[in-house]
Amino acid sequence: MDVITTAFLVGTGIVAGIIAAMVGGAAVVIYPALIATGVSPQLAAVSNLASVMPATMLAALSDRSQLPPFNGAFIGLIIASVIGAGAGALLLLLTPERMFAQIVPLLIGFATLLFAYAERITRWLRARAEGRGHDITFNLASLKMVLPVSLYGGYFRAGGGILMLGVFSLATGGGYPAADARKNFVASHNGLAATLVFATHDAILWPQTLALAAGTIGGGLIGAYAARVIPRNVVRFLIVAVGVALTVALAQRYWF
Repeated sequence: MDVITTAFLVGTGIVAGIIAAMVGGAAVVIYPALIATGVSPQLAAVSNLASVMPATMLAALSDRSQLPPFNGAFIGLIIASVIGAGAGALLLLLTPERMFAQIVPLLIGFATLLFAYAERITRWLRARAEGRGHDITFNLASLKMVLPVSLYGGYFRAGGGILMLGVFSLATGGGYPAADARKNFVASHNGLAATLVFATHDAILWPQTLALAAGTIGGGLIGAYAARVIPRNVVRFLIVAVGVALTVALAQRYWF
């Protein structure tokens, strides 16, 4: 990978990290950047997930004070989510490249729809979470929510944070800050599990992934300050606009 591509991906990572820290949606920036550098849609999904994993781990560490005791219920949900993410990663690797290229416009469109309504979804989840108790429950209902969301997170990731927040707001007890902390903690383990699956199958493009990871970590640190001067609604509007344009462009490229 040449110096120009490296600089481009580091810069993309910085922008993605700032966006992720403010409103989420880093994948909508990272994914097209990887495609633009000649990476296939499937390997772009792999490198996208692996590149944001370190920043997700840092986010989980930053709000660890909101985590519940590591009792059997919480550990059960973590194990279930790791299994789901690992299965999703394997499913991605087993998906024929041509088939994945035809699926990816739908995945980007779905993620864009989640980002478009993220604020309304978050308000609704906050109201639901605050009305519940403070104990995590591990039962069939929570398992049925955790497994498919984790499977999606290991397969494509984009928008998975919003879905995981929904799981911990609706299927478990605790207030909204606790649900958000649990989401970050579990998402970090999902990302780690999927990355390990990709690594053991030699599917990660390490130069691109490391350049993006370095940028996202730096951008995440900048994001806290950027949020003070850049309106979140403006950033969310731009992310949705890019997501719509990307969905249309990919559909034209792989469907017609």
